[in-house]
Amino acid sequence: MDIIETIKEQIANNTVLLYMKGSPNAPQCGFSARAAQVLMACGEKFAYVDILQNPEIRANLPKYANWPTFPQLWVGGELVGGSDIMTELFEKGELQTLVKDAVSKASA
Repeated sequence: MDIIETIKEQIANNTVLLYMKGSPNAPQCGFSARAAQVLMACGEKFAYVDILQNPEIRANLPKYANWPTFPQLWVGGELVGGSDIMTELFEKGELQTLVKDAVSKASA
């Protein structure tokens, strides 16, 4: 399967998806660590893809997303952004709402 198709499927099949370096419990960079912490604090389950284990995704996702860096948070099929944007939205209480709304829509 084409790697872009794989990426599209991952985004379509996971309401809340974090592309990151490492895993939420063992992040491999500070930005990924912060992104995972903020997302865990939203209190909903989320999927993640370790881009270090998936070099093809690491190479192709920035082109697909038009977003050059990792981590990348996707909610409800839309790119939210990286750890700075996530932290900012979280501090305003907006990330929690975004995540909870997407999860409740998906399970409805």
